[in-house]
Amino acid sequence: MGVVWQTEEFGAAHAGRSGVLLQDGSEPGPVYFDAGSSANFHQSSDWWIYTGELGAPVAAELRGACSCGWRGEARYPLDWESVDRQAPYLYDTSGPEGDWARHIIEVEARVVPVPEELAALLDQVERQLEKLASDAPLAALRAVSRLKRIVTETGRTAAYGAEAEAESGAPIGPGLGLPEDEARRRLLRYTLRR
Repeated sequence: MGVVWQTEEFGAAHAGRSGVLLQDGSEPGPVYFDAGSSANFHQSSDWWIYTGELGAPVAAELRGACSCGWRGEARYPLDWESVDRQAPYLYDTSGPEGDWARHIIEVEARVVPVPEELAALLDQVERQLEKLASDAPLAALRAVSRLKRIVTETGRTAAYGAEAEAESGAPIGPGLGLPEDEARRRLLRYTLRR
């Protein structure tokens, strides 16, 4: 995929991009390219692929899109005359990106907050580790090893607790800011760690 927008916290679970709409308002599927005699086909959903060439439909509008399935309501007419075919990434897609950024703010508003005191401590630990990595790398590695043990044990305990809450019908995805299936995979990663 071409230009995508991501946050450090949500990564690929909320990867944003400029989605396309055709003249009739429908969203086309990916465009497949035959790379030759191989059985593998390249696919793309990059907005600049939808030019009407090589079997692709023609995009008429752009809108914000997210890998979680969210689609922006605002539509931005696509002016193909202004698109530099050699550098389509220079085309102004700030409208769709701004809509996606507002979507991320809404996702963040629904997540379970980390207590301020703990967030401040984590920031302090991060700064101290960065400094230690420069000044005393072996000491930093020892500290990182200890943090990994803490994360493994605490993560496992928290994941089992979250699973117990989920069994009573409480969804876990919104609390983590993730689609439900991604949140379940995250819990599984913690419960499978040894």
